[in-house]
Amino acid sequence: MKAFSFLNADVAQYIAGHTTPPDQVLRELAEETRAATGDDARMQVSPEQGTFLTLIAQITGARNAVEIGTFTGYSSICLARGLAEGGRLTCFDVSDEWTSIARKYWEKAGVADRVELRIGPAAETLKEFPIRPEIDLAFIDADKAGYPVYYEAVVSRLAPGGVVLIDNTLRRGTVADYTDGDAAPMREFNDLVHNDPRTTSTLLPIADGLTFVRKI
Repeated sequence: MKAFSFLNADVAQYIAGHTTPPDQVLRELAEETRAATGDDARMQVSPEQGTFLTLIAQITGARNAVEIGTFTGYSSICLARGLAEGGRLTCFDVSDEWTSIARKYWEKAGVADRVELRIGPAAETLKEFPIRPEIDLAFIDADKAGYPVYYEAVVSRLAPGGVVLIDNTLRRGTVADYTDGDAAPMREFNDLVHNDPRTTSTLLPIADGLTFVRKI
């Protein structure tokens, strides 16, 4: 489980203990990710985030979903499991190495038939999607400098009522420290989302911050 300084450890443990836990496939994936990627394993979503992603996919009835930043596949499995019958998840990532683990676990989880992986910079590969509104659900968890570009590419293609979830928007709690210049880009991005007239949004204190956006 991810630990962040702004969340009391006991409270974090309590939340984890009252969230539907990951199954064996996800536990094995988390363990292999730690073994294969070392400190980079922190990029994997937390178990409670994974449960939340599945719930949101189920609640929205999403059929056409997009993930920007797949890493080793934990979040993509959670999203794919929640899609409506016939739903598809398109994943964008730049790493063949890390996503090779994802491919293996998509098979283990039984979701490989509903996941498509596109390797390359998402700012470019997303352009392959038509501009017409067709995305029901999107999850952004990639390089933070690219967030404004990814957000615009997704929202411009988001169906009315569609949802975007954006990870790490609390930046380990530093977004509230206005003396921290390194946190300024995330604050600017959060302001961009907050002031977007096309959407309504809220920032949830789940793990490292998860912004929930709905297109009007």
